[in-house]
Amino acid sequence: MTIRGTVTIDNYVGGEWKKPAAGQRIPSINPAHRNEIVGEVPASDLNDLNEAVASAEAARKAWRKLSGAQRGALLYKAADLLESRVDEIGRTMTREMGKTLPEAKGETARGAAILRYYAGEGMRPVGDVIPSTDAEALMFTTRVPLGVVGVISPWNFPVAIPVWKMAPALIYGNAVVWKPAAETAVTAALIMACFHDAGFPAGVVNMVIGDGAVIGQGIAEHPGIHGITFTGSNAVGKRVGQIALARGAKYQLEMGGKNPILVAADADLDLAVDATISGGLRSTGQKCTATSRVIVVRDVYETFRAKLLEKVEGLRVGDGLAADTWLGPCASEKQYETVKRYIRTGIDEGAVLLTGGETPASPELANGFYVTPAVFDRVTPSMTIAREEIFGPVLALIEAKDMNEAIELANDTEYGLSASLYTRDLGSVLTFVQEMEAGLVRVNAETAGVELQAPFGGMKGSSSHSREQGQAAIEFYTAVKTVFVKS
Repeated sequence: MTIRGTVTIDNYVGGEWKKPAAGQRIPSINPAHRNEIVGEVPASDLNDLNEAVASAEAARKAWRKLSGAQRGALLYKAADLLESRVDEIGRTMTREMGKTLPEAKGETARGAAILRYYAGEGMRPVGDVIPSTDAEALMFTTRVPLGVVGVISPWNFPVAIPVWKMAPALIYGNAVVWKPAAETAVTAALIMACFHDAGFPAGVVNMVIGDGAVIGQGIAEHPGIHGITFTGSNAVGKRVGQIALARGAKYQLEMGGKNPILVAADADLDLAVDATISGGLRSTGQKCTATSRVIVVRDVYETFRAKLLEKVEGLRVGDGLAADTWLGPCASEKQYETVKRYIRTGIDEGAVLLTGGETPASPELANGFYVTPAVFDRVTPSMTIAREEIFGPVLALIEAKDMNEAIELANDTEYGLSASLYTRDLGSVLTFVQEMEAGLVRVNAETAGVELQAPFGGMKGSSSHSREQGQAAIEFYTAVKTVFVKS
């Protein structure tokens, strides 16, 4: 599949591209140029979902009977195809959701690396031999797939997140029904084309595009789906979890974050500033691990603030396809309006807007969903912009009297996804690692770094306390079976 101009995208069910049953479609719009339609994508209904689930159910038994090496060989092929198409997929991603082209291509390459990692999982151990009290018996554990897994993925990482969900689901023997975000459905179709061209058996991987209230909720409610993995907002994630729990399905939720970076008095301030900008503003702040709260010890607060402002004001906002763009648009009009609303709320509640938070004056940006990166000063912990996830290019500066108070402020949130600390003091590092209530803590590194081979997930309201990626993924996508054998 090659994307040129506006394209029409179909669902992928049973190894075939299929038009939505009701024939309804919605546009995927370029957020850098709101009048440009990237693709017309399905507005599917439950008939489409039911067909996909039936296709997955029909395919899963033969798929699970293949060896791990056989399944892995297909994942390797999909990885090679994804990597060979990095330019096209990256460009399409940028056109659909605004991420800069280098970021989009880097994410696509990461998707290929994830596929290769899980392809290798097909040859790794899946159980243990356990001593039995019976000397004549053999007892061991193995793992079995859940069956059909429903994947609900967001628009902010349209390659990496669905791939890190689908790859382990597939290698461990499950069939998949994937609902990508409609905002990035053209990119999703390019990913699905890689699985198709790699030769995956019909029905093992399926894609149904549509509204979350219809297809997402349908996946949560469907009795033929045995496990649901979701990444998205807290409100929707909680509903998915409640529905899945009520019918006894396994579920995995990765939700929001209000991630802090802590800057100690002895920190390298230049490095801390760079990490704050990269962690908080790359991808236009549209990462669940993005830095949102910047908690700085009083002794260096003013110096840090001055350095931060100087660099933020030098960032170039523009079309993600332009070589000199550092910060692209918000991914949609809805997200743009959300960010603008939070900026107004911050001002109304008494925070001081030091820079940004405006629509650029440049005529060539007039038709995009652009917001200049905003830095708020004198933010207090009770303010809305210090408590709610914004998912945009907004940094909230908070002053702490010392590191003990900084950690208290950092933990004063319903979220617990990621956090980072900049310091040269080993004692502060150990205290931070021990006391920070987050699933990912990083020292002298930005909050947004996630490595594919390491477990990822949050604490408190940021997740269902499960973990994705790395070898930890096997815990969700399989069940342990204990085997007792006696002659």
